[in-house]
Amino acid sequence: MVARQFQFLLLVELLIYGFFGSLLVMRNGWTPGAAAWLAVALFLGLRFVLVALTFLLSSRYGGEVPPESRIGPLQALRMFISEYLAFVLMFAFVIPFERLLLRADRLGHCATRALPVLLIHGYQCNRGFWFWIRNRLEVAGWTVATHNLEPAYSDIDRYAAGIARRIDEVRHATGADKVILVCHSMGGLACRAYLKRHGANRVARLITLGSPHRGTLIANLSAGPNARQMRIGSPWLGELGSAEVLPANSVSIFSHHDNYVFPQPTASRLPGATNIGIAGVGHVGMAISTKALARLQEALESPLERGL
Repeated sequence: MVARQFQFLLLVELLIYGFFGSLLVMRNGWTPGAAAWLAVALFLGLRFVLVALTFLLSSRYGGEVPPESRIGPLQALRMFISEYLAFVLMFAFVIPFERLLLRADRLGHCATRALPVLLIHGYQCNRGFWFWIRNRLEVAGWTVATHNLEPAYSDIDRYAAGIARRIDEVRHATGADKVILVCHSMGGLACRAYLKRHGANRVARLITLGSPHRGTLIANLSAGPNARQMRIGSPWLGELGSAEVLPANSVSIFSHHDNYVFPQPTASRLPGATNIGIAGVGHVGMAISTKALARLQEALESPLERGL
């Protein structure tokens, strides 16, 4: 499980900080408080460096940003801070402790929308990614379900069976004939793999957020068969695009400043779908972005018979 993976990594990190902090206290005369503050600084600093590296890579190898989507220094700083906060929040707290922080799906609660929404997370995440978005969609009257893609490092095609089971569970619990799939990052590819295998009969619409539909350069630095499949020009991506059937009015929402899926916007464009670009939003930051949420809600509200 992804949660246990991050729990283990956090434990190892804390043990390292504790060991060197003890040495500073015993051998260098540091106070325990000073050693603890150093540990906090290292904890936050390491994540700052990781986020900064992703933006450096995306700025170096990213695509041309349209004039209307370019942002100034203050907007770029705000985007970086939001991405950094989202990164720390997700991977240090929410995703490792998803079972404690995210209650079970409420599929039987009264909603005002005809179709349920099924949220599918991305690479090295779990359903905790949706902790804020799920709440906002429920407030708007949607019945919302979530699903964990497991194992974390797997052939993306293997996720199709789990998605199929979860779709049937949601349909049975809600009485709906179809669901709307909302996916982030690799989750969009996993749902496309599901559609390739099972068709679109049980899916009313596919909406992706920051999904590498044509691959991403950063996948070259990631581990697992799913990462290799997300590399630009991978045979798997070629086969996926040649054999899938998309639901009508599918939507790909992407950021012109995505720091994980690049070069933008070509990496996130989905042929046969409505492609919507936003500006000033990072990849993980989509989880807490009001701008991304607004575009998602517009896509959900759009009539199915005529799209956006």
